[in-house]
Amino acid sequence: MNRPIWDDQTWSPLPLLDGEVRADVCVVGLGGSGLATLEELQARGVNAVGIDAAAVGAGAAGRNGGFVLAGLAKFYHETVAALGREAAAAIYRETSREIQRQAAAMPTIFRLQGSLRLAADEAELADCRAHLAALRADGFAVDWYRGPEGEGLLLPTDGVFQPLARVRMMADRLREQGVALYEHSPLRGLEPGRVTTERGAVHCDRVIVAVDGRLELIFPELAPRVRTARLQMLGTSAAPEVKFPRPVYWRHGYEYWQQLPDGSIALGGFRDHALTDEWTQDATPSAFIQGRLEKFLRDRLRVQAPITHRWAASVAYSNDGLPVMEEVRAGVWALGAYCGTGNIVGALCGRATATLVRGDKSPWAELLVAARNGC
Repeated sequence: MNRPIWDDQTWSPLPLLDGEVRADVCVVGLGGSGLATLEELQARGVNAVGIDAAAVGAGAAGRNGGFVLAGLAKFYHETVAALGREAAAAIYRETSREIQRQAAAMPTIFRLQGSLRLAADEAELADCRAHLAALRADGFAVDWYRGPEGEGLLLPTDGVFQPLARVRMMADRLREQGVALYEHSPLRGLEPGRVTTERGAVHCDRVIVAVDGRLELIFPELAPRVRTARLQMLGTSAAPEVKFPRPVYWRHGYEYWQQLPDGSIALGGFRDHALTDEWTQDATPSAFIQGRLEKFLRDRLRVQAPITHRWAASVAYSNDGLPVMEEVRAGVWALGAYCGTGNIVGALCGRATATLVRGDKSPWAELLVAARNGC
């Protein structure tokens, strides 16, 4: 079993690339960041083609926890310590705006009822207070929370969405606009001006590779600062015995869960309990982590509903916690390494990369460059 709870099996497949086509830009990867790149290119009148080795959202974009959170992977006070207050605040503002933008564009898919960060012990409660103080110092919305789920922070502008439905909606809109998208067309060759698949090729001026997980396989030159991890989740049928009105981050975000509108539970976590094993490019669920998740589901969350789904996804992490968004070879761009929080950051990076390949300036790209230089 390796199918996410988000997959309702209603997708109409895209064709595979068979033969040779010409485009100004070829985007490799039809996840959230790749599709956002294509949206921006289309809006700018650029002739672009998108390909994917599997299907739209088959990677982490359609297999994650469905959280939409402002900021980067590190909590806000940690980001301030790493990047400085000015950069941290600017990143938080831009990601908050992106949440609102996406929710307005896809209101049936997003639910912005806030998120909870709950402490697992007294030490984490102290860390939550530092997190609270840093957000309040810079004027961001946050409240202290104590409720049936636990104690910690309420972040009222965050929320959740259906991740696979989001990328499928993006792909459908691009199809309606005449953008050529191809599934089940794995990359076989990559060089400036040409992308080769099993049965075809794209001749193009620029290539943007937006795959997140396994990015270092395509670009070995990134391996010293990017590596892939496996994130695992499980899902249940409707669980009326519990009520979680908001998504929850627990134990510094290592565990995370939400209750879907139909009452089912999506739960992920425990990567740090087998950290060496979970630094892997294998996206198959493991018995060990799935056992930890199941025990937590029953003992901590008190969910009795049967488990219906188990799945995993590959995501890339960077050494400095900032996403990769750069021209790694002449005419070839790499996009990914969102450190497990690519739902919002990935879209911003995709649109920024589309802007950069046109030779225009991108405020988001400039912000990330400044943040990296300030580390």
